[in-house]
Amino acid sequence: MLERSIADEVEAAVTAGSTDKHLDTLKQVTDLFMRSADGYSGEQIELFGDVLERLIKTIELRALADVSARIALAETSTQLASIKQAPAAVVRRLANNDEITIARPVLTESARLSAEDLVELAETKGEQHLLAISGRWWLTEVVTDALLKRHYPSVSRRLVTNPGARMSASGFAIVLKQAESDPDLAVETGIRVDLPADQRHQLLKSATEAVRQRLLSRAPPHMFEEIRSAIATAASGASREMSRARDFTAARRFVAALAKHGKLSELEQQRYLINTMMGVAKLPVPEIQQRLVQIRDSDPSPRVREAAQEILGR
Repeated sequence: MLERSIADEVEAAVTAGSTDKHLDTLKQVTDLFMRSADGYSGEQIELFGDVLERLIKTIELRALADVSARIALAETSTQLASIKQAPAAVVRRLANNDEITIARPVLTESARLSAEDLVELAETKGEQHLLAISGRWWLTEVVTDALLKRHYPSVSRRLVTNPGARMSASGFAIVLKQAESDPDLAVETGIRVDLPADQRHQLLKSATEAVRQRLLSRAPPHMFEEIRSAIATAASGASREMSRARDFTAARRFVAALAKHGKLSELEQQRYLINTMMGVAKLPVPEIQQRLVQIRDSDPSPRVREAAQEILGR
């Protein structure tokens, strides 16, 4: 039987202990599988999987110090990546290899890796492995969420430019935070069709004028009006913020006048200013609390920090 012949050949190769024999047998078995992969039964595919996995386990030990072994495993990964019937266990083993040249072909292309496999890889492997996964032609939100939670900017850029990568609102939230300091990422994110309208507005609100103009020039025809309108809304919001800043400046002058006549202590001055700023801005309570925390933790003036803490503690 063909199956018995393959198993005997592998047993002989493993027993021989020769690297060259291992590599030659791996190539023969892989080539044999590739020639008739579409016609094999589930039982036969499982047999090939057992045989290939045993060979790969043996060769992996050699691959740590042997370039020819690494090349052979990378070639096997490349051959199996596009085969729909490839043994799933073998594909998973190749995908988990720490050497990216071995893992990349199946990470990028193999349909035998499930969403659960990809999530596990995203949670445990390094940046290069995550980049390879990010280039797959189709990715669900559960996978992109796992990738984005690792916070690699390179992975975020790869996902945002991949039209087959579906992204959730929480995934976009991570990207938007990174985009605050990455103009290219901001532009690529802004033209995503699936970016929720409120998050597009958030991106444009914090974007520079240069980024807004680049985004508008890159907008697809069917999104041009939507993005133009969002830019106008964000610009209008920025103008209102400037007005509030002017109101806050006026409040500073008022407090300075009170202090000049001894009507307010230094701590009372700072507390009044913070309260005025929040009142003028008419911010939601959670945002007020967030800004107060930022003031408490980072303002250079100890008195200002103390005033913010007193308000938070009420």
